[in-house]
Amino acid sequence: MRKLITLIIYALCFIAGHSIGRFDLDKISSPIVLRGNDSIAYRDPAVLFYNDTFYLFYTVMKIEKDSIYGYTAQSESKDLVTWTSPRCITPRSQNLNFSSPGNVIRFGNEWIMCLQTYPRPNYTVDQMPRYANSDARIYSMRSRDLEEWSYPEILKLKGDMPINKMGRMIDPYLVQDKDIQGKWWCFYKQDGVSMSYSYDLKNWVYSGRVEAGENACVMVINDEYILFHSPKNGIGMKKSSDLKHWTDFGTLITLGQKNWDWGKGRVTAATVLDLTQVNGINKYLMFFHASGPLTEEEGDFDKNSSIGIAWSDDLLNWEWAN
Repeated sequence: MRKLITLIIYALCFIAGHSIGRFDLDKISSPIVLRGNDSIAYRDPAVLFYNDTFYLFYTVMKIEKDSIYGYTAQSESKDLVTWTSPRCITPRSQNLNFSSPGNVIRFGNEWIMCLQTYPRPNYTVDQMPRYANSDARIYSMRSRDLEEWSYPEILKLKGDMPINKMGRMIDPYLVQDKDIQGKWWCFYKQDGVSMSYSYDLKNWVYSGRVEAGENACVMVINDEYILFHSPKNGIGMKKSSDLKHWTDFGTLITLGQKNWDWGKGRVTAATVLDLTQVNGINKYLMFFHASGPLTEEEGDFDKNSSIGIAWSDDLLNWEWAN
């Protein structure tokens, strides 16, 4: 009996230790999570950490024969080392190209993901690169289990304004107001970064803008909003206590770009998670995409774009696998 009890204690200790040690950044052997190639681009990561699992959502641009299609896809990981194969969760349509998921939030008894359309009708490889037309808009998708997702529904971020008058909108991100319970903000690329708010994620009120790049990501740290955004190259940061007055801080983040052939064209589209309280990580975790060796204007927009990972103790100094 004593031997059996000892074996049980050892087993419980092993299980507990295995759980605690599940995440080990030193086990990440490459800064590349998903590597693009001459016929595919992985872009615009969004990450949810839930129930000890990382859910990674992102844009997939695929060259299919001579045409190019965009999708939103997802992968999962239990350890940040091994990821499931990309699974597209939006339909195939050049008139829509659902893409650039911003983030996933919990609202009521559902998960809500925000994303965009990126319409490029009749887009073929001889036109590369060609960017979205003026019909790009912001949408949301719903899920009960983070596996099955509803068909996207448009977000009328300008209130009662007709959809065809709303203007080109891309790169959404949802964040809860730090001071007012139940109030949600959507940040999106339009005239810098624009902001609209809602209490039900259906009825929206436009509420100003901030001079910034694209791919907004917003966190609340020490009672301040931290905005990550992407200028022409690299990742910038701004902060505000009231969403009206913003100041730049830190330096332009370019990570290991100077040594990355796969990222020489552009480093951009950061999304950051605060995992400073998660055992084995205890850092801020950044996912981003990088393109290269050509710039996006030279052609590495719908191909040769990869998703990467980096981490930091203070948001100012970043590390990554070598």
